[in-house]
Amino acid sequence: MQLMKFNKGAYIVVEGKTADNLFILRSGTVELQRDFSVSEGESEHVVIKPGDLFGVVSALAEHFHIESAVAVTDCEIIAIKASEYTTIIQKKSDVALKIINGFSERLRDLDEALTRITFKKTAEIDKYHLINVADYYAKQNKYNQAYYAYYRYLKTCPEGEGVGHAKEAMAKIKPYQKAVHLETKQDDFVRVYPDNTMIFSEGEEGSELFIIQTGSVKITKIVNDNEVLLATLKPGDIFGEMALLNNEPRSASAIAGGDTKMMTVNKRNFVKMVQQEPKMTTRLTTLLAERIWALYKQLANAMIEDPTAKMTDALLIELEKSRVPFGSKISHTFSQGPEDIIKMAGLQNAEGRPALEKLMSECKLSIMENRIFAEDVREIKKSADYYRKMALLKKQREARR
Repeated sequence: MQLMKFNKGAYIVVEGKTADNLFILRSGTVELQRDFSVSEGESEHVVIKPGDLFGVVSALAEHFHIESAVAVTDCEIIAIKASEYTTIIQKKSDVALKIINGFSERLRDLDEALTRITFKKTAEIDKYHLINVADYYAKQNKYNQAYYAYYRYLKTCPEGEGVGHAKEAMAKIKPYQKAVHLETKQDDFVRVYPDNTMIFSEGEEGSELFIIQTGSVKITKIVNDNEVLLATLKPGDIFGEMALLNNEPRSASAIAGGDTKMMTVNKRNFVKMVQQEPKMTTRLTTLLAERIWALYKQLANAMIEDPTAKMTDALLIELEKSRVPFGSKISHTFSQGPEDIIKMAGLQNAEGRPALEKLMSECKLSIMENRIFAEDVREIKKSADYYRKMALLKKQREARR
């Protein structure tokens, strides 16, 4: 730990700069400044008081800061290395639970904000939404996902208004589907999901979190008859914790990408895991911080109007997630293909295709085995920085009117 003093008006952290420490305000006042607000009624400038922490998300996620911190008055601040903070939460399970619950609630707020900004509606999900999800996948001939979502609706709402429709649709697609784990046992801690099968659907009640051992998982959301790819998870990643912790319906769907093996943790043994598995708790806290950081980035992306700029920024976010350096010429093969990038930017094919062609040309990209390949990642950052600069200039001009 280190005690630091800052004069009034000094920048403590700067958005976009590397996060090495998290901070506790000891005395004085600090203002957090963001480029945009993430929920209704929230200010882009947030004042924090003595005893409050800031910079936690970026430090634990080991990413660039997602906001700037400015000293409103002369102040004293305790700087803590992320590794030191990890030791603290390993020893105090009650503190760890508080952090995990706080992070989880923040993720829910950010997820709702992303849906509201992207689709111009709230992210409230009722149980009938399972029918909407199933119908979407049925129309796309993705019968594994459709059958699973119809089945979950029947289990959740056996007397619901969509029962007849769900049963009829299930009968039609049953010969073509290979849905798995429609029923699970509480002590079923290890499961295998074949490629392209649904692990859970948005709208269903959640009672488990998952830890990927092998394979990958795509996190998607269906709103207004459009599928958006929110994330692609890999071995070691944890997901599904939001529904488990908040006792609310799943806000997104999880689909196996390739044959995928995973461990499950249910509500009954979650607290025990936090108390007895400090390494797993540290991993979960870090992943939640990474997810919050990524959602902030996605929210900023959602506010970009130009389709090419949106996809360029989406690629830059993926590079930042992978911690690819931009100091020299480095090539990179993305795990996503052209269709994935269009979905990640929340675009329809009609709008996304021409924007993708422009992106490929501007950033000198190519396609290798249906994956996007960058010969020099600096081209992506240069293009993304240019679009961001133009957007800020436009915002400043509009503010002066």
